[in-house]
Amino acid sequence: MSIDTRLNELGIELPAAAAPVAAYVPVVVHGGLAHVSGQLPFVNGELVKGRLGENVTLDDGVAAARACGLMILAQLKAALGSLDRVERIVKLGAFVNSTGEFDGQPKIANGASELMAEVFGEAGKHARSAVGVPILPLGAAVEVDAIVAIRD
Repeated sequence: MSIDTRLNELGIELPAAAAPVAAYVPVVVHGGLAHVSGQLPFVNGELVKGRLGENVTLDDGVAAARACGLMILAQLKAALGSLDRVERIVKLGAFVNSTGEFDGQPKIANGASELMAEVFGEAGKHARSAVGVPILPLGAAVEVDAIVAIRD
């Protein structure tokens, strides 16, 4: 089954791949890996801003991480031409804009992690880091980057 078919089955429509906001490229393919730059969470075309433990709820944080995951998929599709070239999601890095007291970063990161498993099955299960940070670009609540093994 193609990944596009799988996305349709899941009712997932990918957003348009976002343009970089600074001096970098969204995806670098090298040595059988696609390195995806950190992606920000856009829900209904709006950037999800704020801080977990302050003015962003746990559920909104999980949804923001999922939105980052959707943008990762959109960037991969734009760079590779097809998500069928994805062999495995190797690693996700989740950065959560959070207060010093908030310790739910792993729960937030699950928004992106669970999406990858839904879309790619076993090949979507990956290594991960989930860290709290005091600020993210543009005031975003979450940012997620990825390393992905690809087929030629």
